[in-house]
Parts: sequence; structure tokens; C-alpha cells
Amino acid sequence: MKLPAKNRVASLDVDAQYTFTPTCSDELPVPDGEAIAEELNRQAAFAAYRLGSKDAHSPQALWVSNEQQPPFTPIAGANMDLRWPRHAVPGTKGFELLQGLPHPADYDFFVWKGVEPDMHPYGACYHDLTQRQSTGIIEYLRSQQVGTVLVGGLSTDYSVHHTVLQLLDAGFEVVVNRSATRGVADESSRHAIAEMIQRGAHFVHDSAQLEQNDD
Repeated sequence: MKLPAKNRVASLDVDAQYTFTPTCSDELPVPDGEAIAEELNRQAAFAAYRLGSKDAHSPQALWVSNEQQPPFTPIAGANMDLRWPRHAVPGTKGFELLQGLPHPADYDFFVWKGVEPDMHPYGACYHDLTQRQSTGIIEYLRSQQVGTVLVGGLSTDYSVHHTVLQLLDAGFEVVVNRSATRGVADESSRHAIAEMIQRGAHFVHDSAQLEQNDD
């Protein structure tokens, strides 16, 4: 796939944390989740700007599941919809980015989301589910005159899915790198990919399919 000149391209690492890998088997392990770091680094080479996001959740978050209220059961709230296992708690292994990725301070722009105990956003572009409170990603991309965003991260069917739709709604061209993302489940990932394509996202198998236009 032909990309614009590098100064018009950004690369976004969505929630590429150990919490979404088998390393943290009691959190939200995504099969093969650890394998994406190298491919995220490869796609970043095609971009002038590298952005990232992390889930950052309180261990006492109101949406944390328990024996009586298991994962994926609904929960009422303006900015939370489902119960989830405790995950991505700052100071734990699950909170850390995958080995091989930059430190958050070394990204051009970085977002921590879900800090409030009664808020559980999925996409990296908004703090709230109604998409009223921007994290600043969209504004940053516009300020740098970026038109195309390369996206990878965890997971295909949740945070990546929502982030891609948010970027598309904001008017960006979005390229999803299949080798730089993994999904929680095959069925939900297929549905997510179908919706992203239907809404206008482009997909590549890996960064080897990317080419830069230097004009």
C-alpha cells in the first residue's frame, strides 16, 4: 500500500501492554499478544510521529468483575458498560508496555485512559464512552498536519476497533496492520474487522506491504 510522505503519517500503538497477553493470565490474556512489538516498531519507521496509549485502571474500579458478577456482564453507568477482570493497574507487570517498545516518555504523544474508577473507555481518542472528552490524540494529529494513521495494538476487537472508528470519524485515513494486532476472540475480531473495513479502514498483512511516497 502506498503511503503519503512520511511527514503526513503517524503510527499509533494502542494499549500494547502485558495485561493483554498470556504473561498476565489472570487479567485479559490475548493469545499471542506478546508477539506484536517488533511489527509495531517496523510500522513506526514509516511515520514521522509515534503515538501510544495505555489502559491505567484502579484496582478498585467499579466495573471489576467478581464471582457474583462475572466478566462481560452489563453494568450501569454513563462511562462503563461491561464488567471486566482487574487489569492494567499502574505499578504492576500488566501495566507495562511490551518489551522492545519505547518508554512512554519517548513517544511523541501518549495517552493514559480509564484512570477514573467509574470510567472504562475503549478507544484511545476519548476518555468517555459518549466521545465528548478528547484525549488530545485527534488534535495532536491535526496540529502536525497528519492525514494517515497506521494502527496496531491490543486488542483487535476492543481498543483497536474503537480507536480506528474514532479516527475514521475524525476524517483520517487509517491503515490497520494485521501483524501488529491480536484479538480476544475469533468471532468478535471478525466482526470488528468487517466493521472497520465497511467504515473505510485499509488493512495490510504486515509492514512489508507498506511503501512511502516521498513526493
